[in-house]
Amino acid sequence: MKNLDKIFHYVDMVNEWVGRVLCFLIVAVTLLVVYEVFMRRFLGSPTIWTFETTKQIYAAHFMLLAPFALLHRSHVSVTFFYQKLSTRKQALMDIIGYIVFFFPFCTIILWNGYLFAEKSWAMQETASGMFTIPLYYVKTVIPITAALLLLQGISIFLRRIVVLAKGGEK
Repeated sequence: MKNLDKIFHYVDMVNEWVGRVLCFLIVAVTLLVVYEVFMRRFLGSPTIWTFETTKQIYAAHFMLLAPFALLHRSHVSVTFFYQKLSTRKQALMDIIGYIVFFFPFCTIILWNGYLFAEKSWAMQETASGMFTIPLYYVKTVIPITAALLLLQGISIFLRRIVVLAKGGEK
């Protein structure tokens, strides 16, 4: 059980660290938008690169913070009935939900995201338009996010099994 707790702690620590570091990507997005507005409105000289760059940074921010949100139970959920259940019944509902929905979803995203990123790297894919920013970096974020989500989900899933077996909170 101690080894399992160490694994839980390590997975939580990785996703906590990723979330705390990458949350600052939103500052970069904000600065880029302010820069573009300033250039366009006040200097009459819009840039061709800020929109594409902003989209990619925000995509990485949005995706890579999903495991952090899962760790802190920040994803949208309907808890009206769930709150009224006992701890063990909540754990059972979580276990069923993870088996039926979460693990298949993450597995599909991981596999297809890997194929998607691999193809993008193979063809050195770039954005179409005047600013041809590489797309393979941001497409690589998809399988990385799926892997981090899957690890966090496994950690939570196993903890919920312990709660179901022992009846206490873990």
